[in-house]
Amino acid sequence: MSVLVEKADLSLKYISHYNKVKEILFEGSSYVLNDVRNRAFQDFIIQGIPTQKNENYKYTNLNPRFLPDFEFVHHKENNNVDIKTVFRCDVPQLNLEPRLIFNGWYHRISNESLNLPEGVILCSLAEIANNNPDLIKEYYGKIAKTDSDSMVALNTAYAKDGYFLYIPKNVIVEKPIQLINFLQAETDTFVTQRNLIIIEQGASTNLIFCDHTLNLNNYLNNSVTEIFVGENANLDYYTLQNQHNRTSSINSVFIQQERDSVATTHTYSLHGGLIRNNLKFVLNGENAEANMYGMAFLDRKQHIDNFTQIIHAKPNCQSNQVYKNVLDGESTGAFSGMIHVVRDAQNTNAFQQNNNLLLTDEAKMQTKPQLIIDADDVKCSHGATVGQIDEEAMFYLRARGIDEDKARLMMMNAFAHDVVRKIKVEALGNRIDELVEKRLNGEIARCHECAYNCEM
Repeated sequence: MSVLVEKADLSLKYISHYNKVKEILFEGSSYVLNDVRNRAFQDFIIQGIPTQKNENYKYTNLNPRFLPDFEFVHHKENNNVDIKTVFRCDVPQLNLEPRLIFNGWYHRISNESLNLPEGVILCSLAEIANNNPDLIKEYYGKIAKTDSDSMVALNTAYAKDGYFLYIPKNVIVEKPIQLINFLQAETDTFVTQRNLIIIEQGASTNLIFCDHTLNLNNYLNNSVTEIFVGENANLDYYTLQNQHNRTSSINSVFIQQERDSVATTHTYSLHGGLIRNNLKFVLNGENAEANMYGMAFLDRKQHIDNFTQIIHAKPNCQSNQVYKNVLDGESTGAFSGMIHVVRDAQNTNAFQQNNNLLLTDEAKMQTKPQLIIDADDVKCSHGATVGQIDEEAMFYLRARGIDEDKARLMMMNAFAHDVVRKIKVEALGNRIDELVEKRLNGEIARCHECAYNCEM
């Protein structure tokens, strides 16, 4: 059988499954989700699972990750997870009450106290879509386009649940909100998760989202999150990725900002088999500011691909991107960052930086910064570096009595800290610093203090 036929058959497997469970997907789902389901499915049929011939997936081969005979999670399942005994990767100083996503479905913890300001909603997407569809119908599926990425199309076709966060006008949520995304099943499992965040005019919040696995099965998690940041609103969105090597995560986040808003994403990838982060910003109002910070630590044969797009659609906006990767063993990484300044988006300031540190000769990194500028009054820059530890700096430290291992650790910590210091929540920053140091020191190859002793 030719490679072409094999790839076609792979897509057909997911097409066939959709046709088999179509009634289940529509059953109990709001018309808001169902109205776009069939169109998304048709878009997936046209595109199929992306190959490396697709320019946007040039550096990541997804096909082997779709090969296992996965079970699909189309119904909400009961779980026996005790967060306090299983998951201790929180930030104790924040005294947070985390909410739980289990295999793509939002779960209300029995003793969960929704201690949130008046008007704030944090709940199941399926629940809000059924009970208050008018709140989400003008947002759902509006910026996550199914005709330009088959993984978004597949997610939209299969989507049943995820989380929904709504911050009403002028409400300031002082305490960070934490969501924990658990994957746990008895067999290899395909998970679809769909999330929606609406931050209205003048509102503000910090959201911490943590990925975690609880056993050693193969998981493929295809997640899509749409975020709308209103006029003069502020969002800090933190993602901590810490899953075992048999987990493949495709995370697509779409953010649309209105005038005078500030949205900042922080993506910290401490562990994972294959991670593909798609992040697309649209600056849709004047004086909007977007910040994208990312840091990854890989070893063995792990792979990460950060694919970013930022569209400056209005004048007088600014964006900043800083991504850093440390690659060890035979790990591989990729960064593709595109800045598009549209016509008449004058007085744009856009900065992009990608720096990569290779600790072995076997580690590989691909980086492709891009600028598309259709306006003439702009300040845009991009830069990328791929290299090994500076031997002159190493000699300088060794000459002052610091042993080689300690000197190497100091340099790697300094390399990473440029991104960590961007964290505005002090206790979270301290915690990430701790986890980074342990990761670099070889003390953990899994989520620190997790009760499950998963081999990696």
